[in-house]
Amino acid sequence: MRPILIGVVIVAVVIGLLALALRSEKKAVVEPHPYSSNLKISDLKMSAAQNFVGATVSYIDGNVTNTGDKTVIHAMVQVLFSDDMGQTAQRENVPLRVLQTTGPYPDTVDFNLSPLAPGQTKPFRLTFESLSTQWNHQYPDIQVTDVVTR
Repeated sequence: MRPILIGVVIVAVVIGLLALALRSEKKAVVEPHPYSSNLKISDLKMSAAQNFVGATVSYIDGNVTNTGDKTVIHAMVQVLFSDDMGQTAQRENVPLRVLQTTGPYPDTVDFNLSPLAPGQTKPFRLTFESLSTQWNHQYPDIQVTDVVTR
């Protein structure tokens, strides 16, 4: 009787440890910065290209307009890619970067190098090295979550 009881306790402990290790942590809901409502995203375009190692890189280009009264020096966005059932297939938190085309090729820079003044509109680019295979290939939802102003 004693070996059976010890075996049951060991199995229960192993199952408990596995359940604890495999449970998913709930993601904290990101509260948008109060100034984020002053950044308007428009004219979205998506594209993809192969990089030098043959992997596909996806881009989201668009325009961001500062409708507020402060200069933006940094911004983060949350990008939600959905699946065919409307559920989140992938969630990415990435910096919003200005697209500059003044050099030999287009490049992205942070707002601290190219601030977004009140009333100003600038092109931006978001870059994704890999996207979920469950993504429905529709435009994702983009929400500004964090803003630093001066």
